[in-house]
Amino acid sequence: MSGEENPASKPTPVQDVQGDGRWMSLHHRFVADSKDKEPEVVFIGDSLVQLMHQCEIWRELFSPLHALNFGIGGDGTQHVLWRLENGELEHIRPKIVVVWVGTNNHGHTAEQVTGGIKAIVQLVNERQPQARVVVLGLLPRGQHPNPLREKNRQVNELVRAALA
Repeated sequence: MSGEENPASKPTPVQDVQGDGRWMSLHHRFVADSKDKEPEVVFIGDSLVQLMHQCEIWRELFSPLHALNFGIGGDGTQHVLWRLENGELEHIRPKIVVVWVGTNNHGHTAEQVTGGIKAIVQLVNERQPQARVVVLGLLPRGQHPNPLREKNRQVNELVRAALA
């Protein structure tokens, strides 16, 4: 399924519904930050990546690696693809790129989300051939069985098979 057929793998910027330019401002900051850094590790994804900055483990393990955190809350695979195609990988040469995204792809099937994750991995491999790409699995949604929890389980299974 190509990006034209799969909305989860079609690079798309976030619609600025608040009108404050917050998402685009973060993207521009990431591009600018990457010009002055030599990270060993780059994290790319949604709020789960973004919030890692606030954890002690970030300061202990990832700061010494000059890690960059390119996480934006609410991002789906299509948004990450747009950001990567528009400069976030241009000025850096990391050893490792960690991808953690897909849980916000509401309205997309597990197969579509998997296609979006595969498109991100392919783009990272093309732009950063020296880097090892690590894809983290989606976390369960909710405490009890529910459709979102099941979809994330399916995405994890499909991604594992697709990237094996």
